[in-house]
Amino acid sequence: MTSLRHIRRLCTATTAAGSSTTASSISVSKAKSKLRSEFDPDKALEIYSSVSKHYASPVSSRYAQDLTVRRLAKSKRFSDIETLIESHKNDPKITQEPYLCNLIRSYGQAGMFDHAMRTFDQMDELGTPRSVISFNALLFACTRSRLYDKVPILFDEIPKKYNLSPDKISYGLLLKSHCDSGSSDKALELLNEMENKGVEVTTVTYTTVLNCLYKQGNAEEAERLWSEMEKKGVDLDVAAYNVRITNTYGGDPERLKELIDEMRDAGLKPDTISYNFLMTCYCKNEMMDEAKKVYEGLEENGCSPNATTFRTWIYHLCGSGNFDKAYKVFKESVMVHKIPDFNTVKLLVEGLVKKKKIKEAKGVIRTIKKKFPPNVLRAWKKVEEELGLVPAPAVGDGQKARV
Repeated sequence: MTSLRHIRRLCTATTAAGSSTTASSISVSKAKSKLRSEFDPDKALEIYSSVSKHYASPVSSRYAQDLTVRRLAKSKRFSDIETLIESHKNDPKITQEPYLCNLIRSYGQAGMFDHAMRTFDQMDELGTPRSVISFNALLFACTRSRLYDKVPILFDEIPKKYNLSPDKISYGLLLKSHCDSGSSDKALELLNEMENKGVEVTTVTYTTVLNCLYKQGNAEEAERLWSEMEKKGVDLDVAAYNVRITNTYGGDPERLKELIDEMRDAGLKPDTISYNFLMTCYCKNEMMDEAKKVYEGLEENGCSPNATTFRTWIYHLCGSGNFDKAYKVFKESVMVHKIPDFNTVKLLVEGLVKKKKIKEAKGVIRTIKKKFPPNVLRAWKKVEEELGLVPAPAVGDGQKARV
């Protein structure tokens, strides 16, 4: 297992490699901001480690810790994740249940459920009180680890073993596990059980079932549930409407616009997800001018483009052969740290090379190399070789210049 000393050495090496502003000089809020746009796991670890002792509460540290763990998990640095999380068990705050719950959740973020379960079992040994809060953290870790069949087992066994009473969050996580495994029938049964037992069914819970029904192609049952939600006075929020948008009105932009207008009439403000799907509908219907208006009108509508916005718009611009515009949008995504996925950017680079825009193609790859960790860069090296973009070897180091 990697030692904590090794993790500290990684951080020291990263600092020595040359950032002009050391992580130790930044505030907690600044650290959160930097972590959102930092994809290199070593640099993310450096940022988090420099401020982790300064978080005032477990809640304030959870976001930064989860982000750091996700960066490490993406690079398959699971031993480093274990070392980092286990080191927190020596902190005096470990006797606070919310603090320990962060560790359980983080293991879940990395898909390391066995470690999450072990941490839950250690609570007596660590002197940490156990309640439904830590039980919910364990269920969360199980769902994040995609062990959907195990969630009902835990839901049945843990409350009996520790005399805990599941709350609405517990039931919500159980229901989500049914939905994630595609068991909409079990989800509907649980929904009825919750209502019969007097457990509050939140809008999020209803929306989870609604989405599951649509995903399984059961639109009729989904619409019936929507009508039921309206009759019961459920607080239909933007997320609930977006589920209908993304599943019901995907092929017809005009119908989709009607639903967005319905949201506004209900006093709701359509968000970036709403407009992303409208833009996608226009693109799929080859209405690129209308899609452009949606993209350029986001700010006017009080929204900001997210990674999905850039991915969708660049993908369809490339599909229509407009690589110059796609390149411009890519640069906009870089400015706000919302770079699209590998396949989308690869499509852009291939198109630029095809159009003899070699300088721009190399610029895209150069930017990617600065932003992403080595495991991603290996894939880009292969792309460079396939497209003939590999730089000529430097003269020296025993090499002779080719004439």
